[in-house]
Amino acid sequence: MNNMRIGGLASGMDIDKIVGDLMKVERAPIDKLKQKKQLLEWQRDAYRDMNRLLNDLDRMIFDGVMRQSTFLQKKVTSSNENVVTATSTPSASNQTVEISNITQLATAARWTSQNTINISANDQLSTLFSGTEVMPTSLQFKVKNPDSSVEETVAISLDPSKDTLSTLISKLNQDTKLGVRAFYDDFTQKMVITKNQTGSGSSIEVTSGAELFTKLGFNLDIQVDSSDPLNVITKTFLKQDAGTGQNAKFTINGLETERTSNTFTISGMTYTLKNTHAGTVTITSTTNTDAIFNSIKSFVDKYNETIDEINKKLKEARYRDYQPLTDEQREKLTEKQAEKWEEKAKSGILRGDSILSNALSSMRQALYRKVDAAPEGFQQLAQIGITTTPNYLEGGKLLIDEAKLRKKIEENPDAIYRLFSNNGEGNAKGIVLQLRDEIKKTMKSIEDKAGNTLKATNQYIIGKNILDIDTRISAAEDRLKRVEDRYWKQFSAMEKAVQRANSQSMYLMNAFGGGAQ
Repeated sequence: MNNMRIGGLASGMDIDKIVGDLMKVERAPIDKLKQKKQLLEWQRDAYRDMNRLLNDLDRMIFDGVMRQSTFLQKKVTSSNENVVTATSTPSASNQTVEISNITQLATAARWTSQNTINISANDQLSTLFSGTEVMPTSLQFKVKNPDSSVEETVAISLDPSKDTLSTLISKLNQDTKLGVRAFYDDFTQKMVITKNQTGSGSSIEVTSGAELFTKLGFNLDIQVDSSDPLNVITKTFLKQDAGTGQNAKFTINGLETERTSNTFTISGMTYTLKNTHAGTVTITSTTNTDAIFNSIKSFVDKYNETIDEINKKLKEARYRDYQPLTDEQREKLTEKQAEKWEEKAKSGILRGDSILSNALSSMRQALYRKVDAAPEGFQQLAQIGITTTPNYLEGGKLLIDEAKLRKKIEENPDAIYRLFSNNGEGNAKGIVLQLRDEIKKTMKSIEDKAGNTLKATNQYIIGKNILDIDTRISAAEDRLKRVEDRYWKQFSAMEKAVQRANSQSMYLMNAFGGGAQ
């Protein structure tokens, strides 16, 4: 390729401008290809926005009205929340329970050193031992939890040259089988060990290393093993503080009973005792109509929002005179002018789209179907107070009769669950499960056409069209270079010819002028 370009020195013509104007005409087909590519990219992005919208609706269905627990929510009230509170599992039946005569709350077993400890928290434990006394290198326990016949064997190693009172407490607290909380109070110089679990029956038998606990000021309870006929075998226990490690005692619906914890579950209701009380506290569990209604309303609002956005895209005005801006056009506009232009150019990119139109139709049909698996009077949305708006221009938005829906919820929340989410086939399938099926079909159709962030460009229809246009643009750009080179060669040849003509003319003028002299 000849890069020598002569810019009109001989002819006096503005060759740069002439070639530039000629190339604008030649570039017009490329600009159209780029505009077509931009439209495809906008359409792809608009489709993906619709998929995100549908996916949000699908997730709300999955997390809300599709779940049985949504329709079985309970509202639990207590006549005295300072004494007893309660919660209910969704599967529990509505009930009224009386709890009375709470004579004691469950407390945890506790062991407190009776004598002061003669070292600080960071002093080595070995300083407690003098003369011929030897500090144990391990502690071994048999631990029994409240209301349990099973004993856990626990071993904790000690290093006389390193372990301090502080590290001992850390080791006691970290052992899950031991299950205690220990601390040292430097003001009283005493140590307290408390069982994590409440209730009577806890014990800690020290099978090895009891001498360390004696040095730490704990009282030890020596008991003879009743299984030993000679009464030789003894067991050494840490001695509990008085009044600790007891069960909660109360009466429920006239039955006197006990629990190792102040929180316990009976027939799907979990109670928490907070204070002793001689009187009666009434606990009532009822259907949580407000929570169920709000869940259904949230679904209806999201559904209406979704079809409203889809309808807007289907009806959005198309301004065909506003094509994507070329680079040259964009340079002539301010940033705000370019934004307004592109807003018009993008408008109506999905107008009348068949995928979205079919989606609206199939979604409406899913919601209007009759669900045979639901009880009579709960087989269609209209029967529970949910209908379509009378204005057909709203595209099938749902409208809630609040009073009717609340009444139906109170009447039979499980029946409404079956209407929404019964797991079956055909007419036995709940309406939101059918709706999810249609949403997934639509999303699949959109992904086939517009892809997603995980798909390569050649894996969906619009992407393949974009790649085809890129190939055509590349070929056209190559051709454009050849055409521009041809123009410059032609004008350069013209310039050279004019220059030769000018030289000849000057020669002749000089020759004739010389002859006249």
